[in-house]
Amino acid sequence: MSAAGLSVGQPLEAPAKPRFKMTPSILLLGLLGLLLLLAIARVVSGANDITSAGTFSAALGLAVPIGLAGLGGLWSERSGVVNIGLEGMMILGTWFGAWGALQFGSPWAGVIAGAIGGALGGVIHAVATVTFGVDHIISGVAINIVGLGVTEYLSKLVFEGMKGGGAKQSPRIPAMGTASIPGIGDPLKTIESKHWFFVSDLAGLISGLTQNVSWFTILAVLLVPLTFYLLWRTAFGLRIRSCGERPVAAESLGVNVYLYKWIAVVVSGGLAGLGGAFLSIVASQLYRDGQTGGRGFIGLAAMIFGNWRPGGLAAGAALFGYTDALQLRQGGVSVHALLLVVAMLLALVAVYQLVRQERIRAAVITFVVAALVLAWFLLTDTVPEQFTSVTPHITTLLVLSLASQRLRMPAADGIPYRRGHAG
Repeated sequence: MSAAGLSVGQPLEAPAKPRFKMTPSILLLGLLGLLLLLAIARVVSGANDITSAGTFSAALGLAVPIGLAGLGGLWSERSGVVNIGLEGMMILGTWFGAWGALQFGSPWAGVIAGAIGGALGGVIHAVATVTFGVDHIISGVAINIVGLGVTEYLSKLVFEGMKGGGAKQSPRIPAMGTASIPGIGDPLKTIESKHWFFVSDLAGLISGLTQNVSWFTILAVLLVPLTFYLLWRTAFGLRIRSCGERPVAAESLGVNVYLYKWIAVVVSGGLAGLGGAFLSIVASQLYRDGQTGGRGFIGLAAMIFGNWRPGGLAAGAALFGYTDALQLRQGGVSVHALLLVVAMLLALVAVYQLVRQERIRAAVITFVVAALVLAWFLLTDTVPEQFTSVTPHITTLLVLSLASQRLRMPAADGIPYRRGHAG
């Protein structure tokens, strides 16, 4: 045995690569870097709206229901229960949110009612999956169907007799107030109008996120750090996460696995219901049939993109909200400018794959795709309208494909659990 404690001739193991850790400073630098790419694209393309306050404000509003649905999926899947019934729970939230606001004359009553409506869907999912061991996917699909049917029936029963209401929509809902940081709105607007490189873009971002923001939006944003604190900094959250990783080990330590799964799934439904209530109370100020538009499924994709973590989930929701806002405001012109941003991002990913990960083949493929996207930008002046409507969905698929190799779902996610069974 040598002095180092190793046998002669024993092969030395390669040192493990340091694991990347996301910190607030790295996140801030990443956001500023992304804004820099947007600023470059704005100057080159002349599409000033891609960094305007209106675009960022619209993006925030569009990201909220997706983020709330994603938070709902996070709570459920961290406890080991797959929840693809988020769409149905959101649908329940849209109807109950509108009904609560109209019944009690207050949008905040609608917020509470929407959360309760979504939580009822969570109760159904918990009864089926946790108590009776029904397949999680089957239960989720059933909730999506039931949510759609129940709200259609309730609309005919309740809204059809109201002035301005009908079988497919509710009357107008009382407006919810907004908040702004005083004293900075006009200066930021002036700076933004100058179209200075990066400075005006930063002013547009700050203005869009601090002026005329709905109180509901502020509540939704605060739920992201609150979820992180509860699930990662408390004993309660540790028990929930243990149910999604090693439920049998958790049971052996005295954790009531059924109870914690129940709590997580009901909270999941409540958060999805809040996302639905946002659509009816803030986004539209009325309930409409088909209002969710698949946002429950997009929220699920945002959760996966975020690697089952609140911060990454919020980034995924923001990305989808931003691309959705672009196609709604200026359509083909703004989305065309986004092609340059995508090309630059793919080029940076290719360099990272080559230098840090030493994956030559993947780097070459990524660089070729970046070149093709850049050629598309240089050879065209706009993007066909048929393409712009699906831009958010294509963006989501692209990001998920790039992020898929670093994802790790909870170990027992979707696996039926029965007390006393080892497998």
